[in-house]
Amino acid sequence: MQEDIIIQISNRLKEIRKDKNITLQELADKAGITKSMLSQVENSRTIPSLNVLLNLIKGLEIDLNDFFKNINLQQSGSKVVFKKKNDYQKFEKENAEGFYYQRIFTTTFEEYHLDFVLLRITPNAKREPVITRAFEFKYLLQGNLRYTIGEEVYEMEAGDSLFFDANEWHNPENTGTTDAVLLVVYFFQPHNND
Repeated sequence: MQEDIIIQISNRLKEIRKDKNITLQELADKAGITKSMLSQVENSRTIPSLNVLLNLIKGLEIDLNDFFKNINLQQSGSKVVFKKKNDYQKFEKENAEGFYYQRIFTTTFEEYHLDFVLLRITPNAKREPVITRAFEFKYLLQGNLRYTIGEEVYEMEAGDSLFFDANEWHNPENTGTTDAVLLVVYFFQPHNND
C-alpha cells in the first residue's frame, strides 16, 4: 500500500523554497503558474500535474535527482499500514491562526489520493476561506463549529459530519469556548491543473 508520496513532494517543494528564501510569487512566476496554485500544491490542497511539478523543480534550480533523493517511492508488500500516534506528522497550511493540523495517514488508492487529517481549531481561530481541489469529509469529534460552504452555513456539534465538493470556498469557525477537533478526509482525484 502506497503512503505519503504526494505529501512528501508538497513538503519537499515548500522546504526547498523556504531554504532558498524564494517567495511563493517568485517560484510561481518561474514555474508559469499562479501564486494561488503554488500555495494549493504546497498545502496539499491540489495534486500538481507532471508538467507543473517539473516546472516547479526547475524553478527551484535543483537537480531532479536531488529533489527526489529523500522521497520514499517504495511500496511495502503489506496490505496493512499501522501507525503509532507518535508517528503522526504535524504540519501547517496557509496563514491560519489557531488551526493545528496533524496528518494521520495518506495513501493512493486506484485513481484517488486520500489524506486523513486531525484538525484542532482553537476558540477565536482565524483563517480566510479556502478552496481545495478535492472532495472533503469532515466529522466533528468535539466542540462546536459554524461551517460555511459557499453561501450555506452549517452549525455543527460533536458527532455531526459534512461531505462536500471543496472546489467551493469554505471555512470553519469555532463557535465554542473549547477546542473543536475534526477528522478530515480529503479525496483528491487526478486532474490536469497546468
